[in-house]
Amino acid sequence: MNFLLRECRIVSDNKVRDGDIRVRDGKIADIAPALAAAAGEKIIEGGGRLLFPGLIDDQVHFRQPGLTHKADIASESAAAAAGGVTSFMDMPNVIPPTLSMQHIEEKRTIAAAHARVNYAFYLGASINNIDDIRTADATRIAGVKIFMGSSTGNMLVDDESVLRQIFSASPTLIATHCESTPRVNQRLAAAKEKYGDDIPATEHPNIRDADACFASSSRAIALARETGARLHILHISTAKELSLFTTGNATDKQITSEACAHHLLFDERDYASLGMRLKTNPAVKNITDQAAIREAVASGRIDVLATDHAPHLLEEKELPYTKAAAGMPLIEYALPAFLQLVTEGVLSYPQIATRGAHTVADIFAIKERGYIREGYWADFVLVENAPDGVLPRKDILSKCGWTPFTGRKFSHAIAATFINGECVWQDGKINDTVRGMALEFAR
Repeated sequence: MNFLLRECRIVSDNKVRDGDIRVRDGKIADIAPALAAAAGEKIIEGGGRLLFPGLIDDQVHFRQPGLTHKADIASESAAAAAGGVTSFMDMPNVIPPTLSMQHIEEKRTIAAAHARVNYAFYLGASINNIDDIRTADATRIAGVKIFMGSSTGNMLVDDESVLRQIFSASPTLIATHCESTPRVNQRLAAAKEKYGDDIPATEHPNIRDADACFASSSRAIALARETGARLHILHISTAKELSLFTTGNATDKQITSEACAHHLLFDERDYASLGMRLKTNPAVKNITDQAAIREAVASGRIDVLATDHAPHLLEEKELPYTKAAAGMPLIEYALPAFLQLVTEGVLSYPQIATRGAHTVADIFAIKERGYIREGYWADFVLVENAPDGVLPRKDILSKCGWTPFTGRKFSHAIAATFINGECVWQDGKINDTVRGMALEFAR
């Protein structure tokens, strides 16, 4: 599409400015306070609404291949577009797990045919794929993902010598899930002794506690410093871990971190209403942890906002504690959820753009995305204020069919989402003809 988008409040590069945007061949050709329409040029009226760069979600679980009864790339990327996410990076814990470049290429082929937004995939680390990691094409993967906890089989990597090999061999950024499995197992055994088979959801943050997170995060950071690896620690959930990170420009850091929507917007009090639906790994913890994480995002100690979108069917969630699946569907309301933090006075509009798009593009070296700038791909989201509040839609796009935000009002709504200059979401509807592109990495 070629068009002129007029009269927007553009949120990019640490400021909000009024302006028009001309799009040519999928990229932003001009940005100015006022642009004259060319003869026959399509005009889209912004109407003074906010225009954000599309979020780049660096942690999603779209479940394809192998788990498509609960999610797939088509359904979850549609949900992403509805939530203001224009690019995603998908995790490797599918069936079969994404442990080789062949698996990466297979997933890219699926995404080229079905993804409604732009895409990339992590190469998973296991206890026996060090050669695949060492020879991986860093320009075709989001990063190398290590489950240092909360996994099973050969994707649980907690042996010190294997971890050191992976940290030394990775050709690009390493992203880690950090929880100490021995600590979690010890706490789970204590909970079973106390409650038997009826462990309540409220015990989840006690079983997967701050000490489990801190022990594993500390270990990952020590390995990164020892080997010189570029490390990105996912879904920080505790105040205790924040001492491990520094403020400052993320591109100058060897070690960065991420905060997710559920750790910013839910706390231990929500287990009473959501029960096992709130079960995620790492666990949603107490209000003190939430407040500390919010402050860390505001100060830049935590660098990135993400969802860790992890859909499961309700019948997989509403089971006894030890069998209930961990994870929640969050991407469909990603940007409205993060914008609640502006309404609550925690963050500003520019900080949302920075943590949700700019810094992700910078950390992962994504070419020509993450900013509203001339020469960049036209990935942006038109947002309107909803002072009376907007409830989630009943027609959930995510295949699992539910959202933890039911009953919560949002102060902002997504009017339209554009990827590569094409409108993929508008007025509550997906444009099924639009497909995303593979993210390109400048490595």
